[in-house]
Amino acid sequence: MGTDLGLRMAWLDAPQQLAGINLLVSTYGQTDDPVQAAAVAWAVKAIANREETLHAFGYRGDSLAGAIHWTLSALAPEHDRAVQERSVAYYDEAVRAAQNAVTASGSLTFSADTADHRAGTVRVDATSAATGTVTLANAVFATTGSPTLDGAAAGSTYAIRTVQPEPGRAYTVSGTGRLTAGLPAAVRHYTTPGGQQTAGPAPAVPFDIAGADAAPRVPPFSPSISTEVPARETAAGPYIDEVTFAAEEGSWPRAENGSYLPVTARAVVYRTDAEPVPASEVPDDATVVGTLQVTTDPALGPTTAYTVTSPWAMTTPGFYTAVWSVSGADQVAAVAAHTGPGFVWTERFGEPSQLTVVTPPVVEPTPAPTPAVTTPAPAAADVAPTPRAAALAATGIDIAAVRTPLAIAIGLVSVGVAIVASRRPRFGARLTIR
Repeated sequence: MGTDLGLRMAWLDAPQQLAGINLLVSTYGQTDDPVQAAAVAWAVKAIANREETLHAFGYRGDSLAGAIHWTLSALAPEHDRAVQERSVAYYDEAVRAAQNAVTASGSLTFSADTADHRAGTVRVDATSAATGTVTLANAVFATTGSPTLDGAAAGSTYAIRTVQPEPGRAYTVSGTGRLTAGLPAAVRHYTTPGGQQTAGPAPAVPFDIAGADAAPRVPPFSPSISTEVPARETAAGPYIDEVTFAAEEGSWPRAENGSYLPVTARAVVYRTDAEPVPASEVPDDATVVGTLQVTTDPALGPTTAYTVTSPWAMTTPGFYTAVWSVSGADQVAAVAAHTGPGFVWTERFGEPSQLTVVTPPVVEPTPAPTPAVTTPAPAAADVAPTPRAAALAATGIDIAAVRTPLAIAIGLVSVGVAIVASRRPRFGARLTIR
């Protein structure tokens, strides 16, 4: 068995010669057919040194077929024509063989559609002509719906459609491949035990390729909100609103840990004297009363309603309405990447569910004073005489007027009787008369 001396890449004057020889030896040289073997041998020798091959046996012309006929017409006339035809065909194929390198490399280049993150292309690049199999991650080939494509060729571009792995999260499309660059411009050099130099086939050059999106694909997200005040009519006090978030387009963006990314909404509250008509523009007669703000909870996201209470109070009677908006400029960077910094969603002015009516306070009326009731005096004939009046009428003396003097007089008489009684002689005493 001969000795393998490895690949020879500079054995001849031009790489094209080695490429042609390797093509013939690798493709047609390994055969038991004597006609094919002879045809390959003539073609290989002609590629290595055409002049020497044509004239080695005395042939004076310039035709490979003529040189073969000059030689085989006498040695093997039964195979002469077949060897001529095959050898000429092999020679023509060999001189057009690609000059592939002994080594090759390549890559996959992905592009995303600017209008739709789910669409795009993948381009197969390589340093040499090559074909093979490419397999995608998070995408499929648009023509087949499969993530794997056989027969992918270097220099070709293929349309793809992405398969988003997790709703609401940015993702990356990638791919890997195994290509074969074809036969290199080289031969494997052997020596036989007798020292004969021979050339064997140099195998095709396999190599791996890979690639991924230059930046993650961010699914678009358009949030919106619906709102409703808890009561239409209320007394003066804070403005209260119930705010519910939703994804109008796309999926609610998520953090790496699966939680909902926070979304912030702001509102301006206006007051009007008359009930407003819903409109896209705020009327000139609407007065700004204050502002509101709410940010979703990472644990709950859009799955719950949020009660927003103003830090200021409604003090003037009238119709109060909030106009909510969500702006990409107000969001954290991770959310703005989904909405875009220029995104704005705005609620209509005067939505019926947003109206709160502050009514004037009820003033209790002051009761009128009750007029005094005057009872007329009874007629004289209807009045019963008093005892004093009766005495005055009968005697002409006012008892009340004479009562005190009379009492004094009676008192004096009583004193006088007492004095007289004290001066009378006791019973039996002699009375002296003077």
